[in-house]
Amino acid sequence: MRGKEEAHDYRYFPDPDLLPLVIEASFIEETRKTLPELPDAKAERFQQHYKLSAYDAGVLTATRAMADYYELVVRESGADPKIAANWVAVELSGLLNSENKEIGASPVTAALMAGLLKRLADNTISGKIAKDVLAAMWAGEGDADAVIAKKGLKQITDSGAIEKAVDEAIANNPKQLEQYRAGKEALFGFFVGAVMKATQGKANPAQVNDLLKKKLSG
Repeated sequence: MRGKEEAHDYRYFPDPDLLPLVIEASFIEETRKTLPELPDAKAERFQQHYKLSAYDAGVLTATRAMADYYELVVRESGADPKIAANWVAVELSGLLNSENKEIGASPVTAALMAGLLKRLADNTISGKIAKDVLAAMWAGEGDADAVIAKKGLKQITDSGAIEKAVDEAIANNPKQLEQYRAGKEALFGFFVGAVMKATQGKANPAQVNDLLKKKLSG
């Protein structure tokens, strides 16, 4: 109901008992040097150094603990930073969210995650199997090597064994083979699935694809 717009309308005035505060530029600079890397600067560095998208960098720098975890995983695993980002920001974060946990309470430490990525990089396990290994690690069943050995999850990379599974998948599905060669190329996924089922998901996907392309083409 009152038309007051400026400070003088409210009778504001400086407190006479407060002394002037003068901060030296040198003090500001010294204080600045003690500050940790701030979130925006860290996100920018993640994009530049690790070649991450703005979204992934934002997720990984949402907290200092998450950013530290990610960088430790990259350093200890030697994995492609983008692959490491996917496993931390998507796979691990999904497990954390499902149990409403913060990264500091994760049962899968950065060292354990690094061990998993090493086995993924050296083709000991496939990406699909790696998710099962992560779930077992989350449940406290040991590190990646222990889980792989205990559950017999080591990926099949023997070309002879994979070729045998490919030949059987083709021989057992003559109708689908005929349809594929007639132009129904979507059936390629059917044959991949048949081979993976026969090998319990352990066959190296890249080798399976290469062999199937050669065999199916006649």
